[in-house]
Amino acid sequence: MGTDARSILGRDFSCSNEATAFQAGKQDEIRTFKTGATRDTEEGKHDYEGYLSPVVLERFAEYMTKHRIQPDGKLRESDNWQMGIPQESYMKSAWRHFMDWWKEHRGLESREGLEDALCGLMFNVMGYLHEILKKNKKVNLTNSGS
Repeated sequence: MGTDARSILGRDFSCSNEATAFQAGKQDEIRTFKTGATRDTEEGKHDYEGYLSPVVLERFAEYMTKHRIQPDGKLRESDNWQMGIPQESYMKSAWRHFMDWWKEHRGLESREGLEDALCGLMFNVMGYLHEILKKNKKVNLTNSGS
């Protein structure tokens, strides 16, 4: 099923805190399709289609859309969170969502239900990581995408 990452990437990422930059191992190899089209190999490239689940991303988008409506009734921009939220706020919110997840895991009733708890936790983890990447200058601070 899986191939040892060290043999594919020539590197052990098991305990690395540094950003990972993948480089194709054999850049001179070419794939030729039945149509005659050619491409380099996929070796060493990110496999987003394999790493992510479309149904999970769709459910997360539903959660985020629901939470765009602010208490005053106004609609916030979908990328509003990228403007910056303190890591302490993400952490406190993540713990509330984690507690709901844990309650649901134990068969107890939570404030929001299992799926919303998981989506809320995803949001806070993503936001926290976004802030770390901004601090490490791996995110463009001036362009939030809107």
